[in-house]
Amino acid sequence: MAFDYDLFVIGGGSGGVRAARTAAATGATVALAEESRMGGTCVIRGCVPKKLMVYASGYGEVLDEARAYGWEIGEGRFDWRPFREKLHTELDRLEGVYRRLLDGSGVEMFDARAKIADPHTVELADGTRKTAKHILVATGGHPVRPDMKNAHLGMVSDDIFDLETLPKSILIVGGGYIACEFACILHGLGVKVTQFYRGAQILRGFDDEARGLIADSMRERGIDLHLGTNVVEMCPEAEAGDPVHHGGTGSDAAGVDGTPEAALGTKGPVWVKATNGDERVYDAVLFATGRRPNTDGLGLEEAGVTLARGGAIEVDEYSQTGCPSIYAIGDVTDRVNLTPVAIREGMQFVETVFKGNPTPVDHALIPSAVFTQPELGTIGLTEEAAREIEPVEVYCSSFKPMQSAFAGSADRVLMKLVVSIETRKILGCHIVAPEAGELIQLAGIAVKMGATKEDFDRTVAVHPTMAEEIVTMREPVRRS
Repeated sequence: MAFDYDLFVIGGGSGGVRAARTAAATGATVALAEESRMGGTCVIRGCVPKKLMVYASGYGEVLDEARAYGWEIGEGRFDWRPFREKLHTELDRLEGVYRRLLDGSGVEMFDARAKIADPHTVELADGTRKTAKHILVATGGHPVRPDMKNAHLGMVSDDIFDLETLPKSILIVGGGYIACEFACILHGLGVKVTQFYRGAQILRGFDDEARGLIADSMRERGIDLHLGTNVVEMCPEAEAGDPVHHGGTGSDAAGVDGTPEAALGTKGPVWVKATNGDERVYDAVLFATGRRPNTDGLGLEEAGVTLARGGAIEVDEYSQTGCPSIYAIGDVTDRVNLTPVAIREGMQFVETVFKGNPTPVDHALIPSAVFTQPELGTIGLTEEAAREIEPVEVYCSSFKPMQSAFAGSADRVLMKLVVSIETRKILGCHIVAPEAGELIQLAGIAVKMGATKEDFDRTVAVHPTMAEEIVTMREPVRRS
């Protein structure tokens, strides 16, 4: 049977674009459909704009620290509007880069929603049908609001980047990395931040010691973090009677950059009642309570693709679905939801399908970072998870780094290694510190290679640095 293309990719995010380009480089005919903007979540409404906001939010502390080092600097003031304008200009530029890369690779692009009509046919929004020997689904995921009355009054992470101005106060609901990152970002930009998390500690799934230090640091900075707390009900302020106001907000309160709240472009002011009995009004509410794969309405199950609970596409180790001609990569499979993982999955898909070299996806020992203040960098097992598998030694050092200690800051950093007693291999490395994301990338190479504690010990320290602690911890703090 003759097909229009060798490969049709649905989804123009980082994973889909990489798969399309690398497949085209083998001589395959490739098409790609994207209903929104090329670049997907990471480039348009995720990693890239978020990291630029992380940078912006850190300069306030830099000014304070500079004064402690003798610099005469006036009071700084953040202005959201010029930053937002430049941010969107940069995102437009990056989308253009993605389009040029696809075009230069010979990939035919369709700016349209696509769904699967049968195992070898894709139907575009205008009814046009295209056939392909292989179909790759890389549609990513989207943030979801909780199932409660008036949840529409709250924003989700996608909305943050499009705010016309910043609110004066915000309630962030959630305790995962997205919630904690935006709590730190918005606080750093001058927003009064309250955060609710229903669990006992933020950042579930990360190392307990690390997440505890980050929670302490967030509170030390002034973030009003409430654990074991959730929203009972919420409504527009005008419908709430006479609630207790939060931070003097209201219809004539001013935002961070002096703009009346009525012009914010948010859905506030919102009255919120919490499980702890607290009642307050916030200028905005942000739900960071989870994400869901983008699989609705794609025709997947009709084509023989199995969906897991929550809507994720079930795939094997080669990213192949239950329908042999259909594959899936990235967040839509809900395996490891990180951009570099989606890119790697796309490349391994091409290696398997178009280069004749079956290559299973490797999800072991993936370094990652949480861009809170301070950052968390991590790879491998947490101390808690490692103990469940085998006896371990834990090497840990927490201290005030020289730069911030000199400036009088209470900030502490954490360097932690989880070591197998039997093999001496580093099972986990966890760093809480400024630029921990940069540090864990380098440490991750050693851990992925199977480095032992003695390999770390043999490495000469770079002095004076924070990172030298990772190779100078000689005695374990505990064994189990």
